Amino acid sequence: MSKDEATIAVYDARADDYANAFADAADDPALKRFMGRLPRGAAVLDLGCGPGTQAAAMQARGFQVTATDASAAMVVKARAHQGVIVRQAGFGDLGDHNVYDGVWANFSLLHVARADLAGHLSRIAAALKLGGVFHIGMKTGEGEHGDQLGRFYTYYSIAELRDHLGAAGFEVIEEVEGEGAGLAGTVDPWVEMLARR
Repeated sequence: MSKDEATIAVYDARADDYANAFADAADDPALKRFMGRLPRGAAVLDLGCGPGTQAAAMQARGFQVTATDASAAMVVKARAHQGVIVRQAGFGDLGDHNVYDGVWANFSLLHVARADLAGHLSRIAAALKLGGVFHIGMKTGEGEHGDQLGRFYTYYSIAELRDHLGAAGFEVIEEVEGEGAGLAGTVDPWVEMLARR
């Protein structure tokens, strides 16, 4: 199994646990900040949507939401939310151009290899309209390694992330740091950035 396949297999097996652990995800302050930057009726891509809780919250606010996830089990859960268009797809499948007013990648791109991040950010920039808003949440730290559940992670410093976003044509407009426990139960530092194309 490749690192990506192993990570996807964990999410397939633990979809119920993940959905329960993040049942209040619609109340995420970062999501509210992101939605506050979007125009009325905005087209939004939730990239790595998990069980679709946040995609549904954006749909309820009147946005036109497309959600993708590589995990079949997560896609099933996301499709249970009315009105959200959900596709099973990996990050590399993104091929849209000038379509979205916002892209929401909340702690999803941390599962890609360091060597692949620049390409994914370029695809996201191409998919956004000029002036579009991009949210990225990542764990901070160093290196690439698996967690105790077998999921692959790449860790970045805040300066590294700023550099990657700048190289892809984004301007960082907001930045929030914190720490919290995820599905594995470990408390890890993170950063959330809002950027504009």
